Amino acid sequence: MDIAQALVMGMQTWGIIGAIVAAVFLTIGMDRIDEDARGAYVFRPLLIPGVMLIWPLVLWRWWQIEAETAPWAARYQAVRGWYGAAVIAMSIGIIVVVAMGLSVRQTWPTDAVPVQLSTGADQ
Repeated sequence: MDIAQALVMGMQTWGIIGAIVAAVFLTIGMDRIDEDARGAYVFRPLLIPGVMLIWPLVLWRWWQIEAETAPWAARYQAVRGWYGAAVIAMSIGIIVVVAMGLSVRQTWPTDAVPVQLSTGADQ
């Protein structure tokens, strides 16, 4: 398996798990953790892409609210403690990806003869 296949398989797995979490959370979980969302079914399909992308955070917050490990007031606060670390990690990741892209170069086959596709006189 090459890197491209591994990346595609990883993204497919992430999407499948995200779709399952979105289906379960939007049908069962949202009513359990937010009283204001009970009976409001029209906007839920709009949340599917977001839940599919951040499903680990959705599961963590859902578990935290269901288990009542967070104080009542903290359930409505955004998870901001990790924002700084996430920004630094993504910045480093972008630099690493660009550096790897520039360092891995494809070689042109030396025995391939260039072929002209059209002479320009056909126009």
